[in-house]
Amino acid sequence: MLADSFPEQFLPEMERLGFRCEYRPELGGAELAGALAGVQVLLVRSTPVTAEAIEAADDLAWIIRAGAGYNTIDCQAASRRAIWVSNVPRQNAIAVAELAMGLMLAVDRRIPDNVTAIRRNEWRKKEFSAARGLHGRTLGIVGLGQIGFEVAKRARAFGLKLLTLERPRTFEALDQMRKLGVGTVAGLEELFTVSDIISLHTPSTPETTGMVTADLLARMKPGAWLINTARAELVDEDALLEAVERQDLWVGIDVFSGEADAASGAGDSKLAGHPQVYVTHHIGASTRQAQHAIAAEVVRMLADFARGKARNVVNLGALPPAGTYLTIRHVDRVGVLSGVLTSIKSSGLNVQHMTNQVFSGAGTAVAVVQVQGEVSDAMVTELEGLPYILGVTAYPSGPLE
Repeated sequence: MLADSFPEQFLPEMERLGFRCEYRPELGGAELAGALAGVQVLLVRSTPVTAEAIEAADDLAWIIRAGAGYNTIDCQAASRRAIWVSNVPRQNAIAVAELAMGLMLAVDRRIPDNVTAIRRNEWRKKEFSAARGLHGRTLGIVGLGQIGFEVAKRARAFGLKLLTLERPRTFEALDQMRKLGVGTVAGLEELFTVSDIISLHTPSTPETTGMVTADLLARMKPGAWLINTARAELVDEDALLEAVERQDLWVGIDVFSGEADAASGAGDSKLAGHPQVYVTHHIGASTRQAQHAIAAEVVRMLADFARGKARNVVNLGALPPAGTYLTIRHVDRVGVLSGVLTSIKSSGLNVQHMTNQVFSGAGTAVAVVQVQGEVSDAMVTELEGLPYILGVTAYPSGPLE
């Protein structure tokens, strides 16, 4: 089921993979729970997937968020039902970066107010001729990932000086920073103090939620701008509302709490109504170019799923350091691994992870099994004595926490 708008020209490609597509873009979060009977794969963009909807689904195996963020999906509820949740990252970076730059220009030239005045037949050229311009100003980028780098490329073309936080990075990222002229500072306090513009491009995590505090906002220069095309939760919005009332601070945001529901159009945000805050409709990733790139990647993900592999899963825990790896070389026959797993079960060991690879043209395979606990010599001997087993090796994978 596709429970959000999606480029319809990609539906036939999904059907050619063997999927029967039900296109229901009109569904809102409230109606979703009653529409999931028999659905195995659910694709959404902004539609919330609540615990209620997940519990109501009788056959759901995979939820795909057609975009990078997945905070609208109850991942814990999905995990309780052993349902994969995947996102589609790295397809919308250019679109988000373009909007971030657009918001900077809109704030500098007060473009929305210009348009409103002209439509009211009000000629206010003197008022709107006081823009400071972007060239030579300092842009502080919070979150120098793929989107942050795309912003940096465009900002450099405008002549902005670029800063970000000092963090461990790959050689490739450091080389890209060098080429773009991105400098670093030690912490957020310094970044907010020295920057003329702050642009947020970091994911929402327990560590980043509420990271833009009243203290950081108070450090910003007079006439500074805050741009947020990432996640509303990054900003203490009550503090931001107080800051725009108290100081010369302008804001351009694509995300905010109290956003309108996609189905009803109803929303509630004091921040969005402030004259020093320019707001867009959470459209950062919503260009046709980005949506087509995401749709094409979804088709590729479904093709892999049809072969038994779910990609970009975000709700799998990191594999625990299991007590022992078992490497089992065996004849590729029906029932061999069943016997192995029965022996492991009888020893009271829990299997954490398992792979099995077949050798080309030889009729043999090797299974690698991670078990939680210590494997005795007696168990290795027992496994080696099973039919069609060619050899067993056990070695520790590190201490259990």
